[in-house]
Amino acid sequence: MGRNTKYKLDSLCIAIFTLCLAARFIEYFLIETDRTAIGENVFHKAAGIIILALTLKRVNLTWSDIGFQRNGFVTSMLKGLSLGSVCFAISYWLELTILALQGNPAHLEIYISSFSLTGSQIKNTDFVFFLLCVVFNVVNVWMEEGIFRGLFIKIFSESKSFMQANFIAAFLFGIWHIVMPARSYMDGEMSFAAMVLMGIGYIILAGIMGIKWGLLYHMTGNIWTGLGDHLFNNTVATNMLHVISLNGADELQIVRIMAAQLISFTFVLVIYVYRSRKKRVNRNVFN
Repeated sequence: MGRNTKYKLDSLCIAIFTLCLAARFIEYFLIETDRTAIGENVFHKAAGIIILALTLKRVNLTWSDIGFQRNGFVTSMLKGLSLGSVCFAISYWLELTILALQGNPAHLEIYISSFSLTGSQIKNTDFVFFLLCVVFNVVNVWMEEGIFRGLFIKIFSESKSFMQANFIAAFLFGIWHIVMPARSYMDGEMSFAAMVLMGIGYIILAGIMGIKWGLLYHMTGNIWTGLGDHLFNNTVATNMLHVISLNGADELQIVRIMAAQLISFTFVLVIYVYRSRKKRVNRNVFN
């Protein structure tokens, strides 16, 4: 592949990101679908999947080429869901312990809520809300993993090392998440300084998550393990299983998510480093 072609493909990725980000801002600030009966900003994610499908056709790639293989789907998804469940089990325990030590005993409750930086007080327990939550989050993670891990890492790796491609994709994934503190600022829920700090925090946290899912994509050769972990984070830990204390719901939600993601990131990174060193040793032996 020539240098000009690689440059054009890199530029295509940036154009796709810009287009998807614009659609995200439009839905969050103008349409506000999450404040309707739907309860989730899902339209820009569905649009992202359509954009991804059109892009794959244009650059002569298939869904399988960016990690959506049929083989190993069940096993890889279970691995991802297991990773998320174990790490979040630890983080929930830490959250409950911290609250108890503060003299603020808490318990777990299962209901559906929309993600909010300030915590949602609406408790939806009908089956339809659980079903919609799962469906919307499948659309969510399909789009984000497909674009940020599958497409971006695949294309950026044509002209850069995997780690460089992974860091670029992860950085863009971090920028993708600044819309939430931005809207909280516009709604008067936080100050400008708090928005900036929260935005930086989101770039770092989402970036770490993006690097982790990129490593899983690289190690497994498919998108499913990272997608499963991503799905557990968004569906169960963010929208379904809540910590209720004397002060309300999910006051330490961001701490819970950070703890679980740091634990899982460390675990995945250790495995990646171990496998990389093992491959180098094997190459040296056979050479």
